[in-house]
Amino acid sequence: MSIQDQVIAIIAEQAVLEPEDVTLDSTLEDLGIDSLGLVESIFDISVPFNANAPQESDFDISSVASIIKGIERLKAEQA
Repeated sequence: MSIQDQVIAIIAEQAVLEPEDVTLDSTLEDLGIDSLGLVESIFDISVPFNANAPQESDFDISSVASIIKGIERLKAEQA
C-alpha cells in the first residue's frame, strides 16, 4: 500500500468517511479533522507543525495532497 493510500485510509477513518470520499483536494477542515496526531502515530514520524503558528512550519496541511507530500518527504529523510 502506498503512502498516499495509507494517508487517505487514515484520514477517511478519522473523518468517518469512505476512502473514496477523501480527495487529494480535500482539506482537513472540509473533512472535519483537526489533528495530525493519528497520521504521526501510524507512520511513526513527528510532523513539524505548530497549529498555533502554521506560517512557521514547512509542513503544509492545506490539503490531503500536501499532507501526503510532506509525509513522503519526512519518510525519505528518515531512510
